[in-house]
Amino acid sequence: MNNQWKATIWRQFGAAIDMLENALLACPKDLWGKELSFNEFWYIAYHTLFFLDFYMSKEEEGFQPPAPFTLSELDPAGVLPEKIYSKEELLKYLHYGRVKAKKSLEKLQPEEFQQSCHFKSPDVTKTELHLYTMRHVQHHAAQLNLLLARHTGSAPRWVKKGGV
Repeated sequence: MNNQWKATIWRQFGAAIDMLENALLACPKDLWGKELSFNEFWYIAYHTLFFLDFYMSKEEEGFQPPAPFTLSELDPAGVLPEKIYSKEELLKYLHYGRVKAKKSLEKLQPEEFQQSCHFKSPDVTKTELHLYTMRHVQHHAAQLNLLLARHTGSAPRWVKKGGV
């Protein structure tokens, strides 16, 4: 994968992250933290950002999200975080994940493109992991936009290309 392909992938990956950010910014207070539940707006956003961070790490072993976040998302029992994370906390995590994703893609060397990633699941190449993660972000950004549309009657617009 040459630099042109990396730039193309990043514009779309960045657009998916931008759409997630726009949904977070558009979320009204009364929709943010109604309860500690798997289907709440805040939790879907957190789950998305956690796995953006996780999959853009070099490997599973030794992964630790930044404070105040925990490894609860990796618990096979499906444990919720101990608290509802604030919009501000998740926007900081989004910025952290955006930078990490961009650096991860930029650092990908030609000899690594078809190497297996160092995660038990998904079983994909390092290149494919970036696309997989981009799809995951976009999937949940769309889910959040649907929640916004149902709750407020509108949702952020489609982002054609991501910026920096």
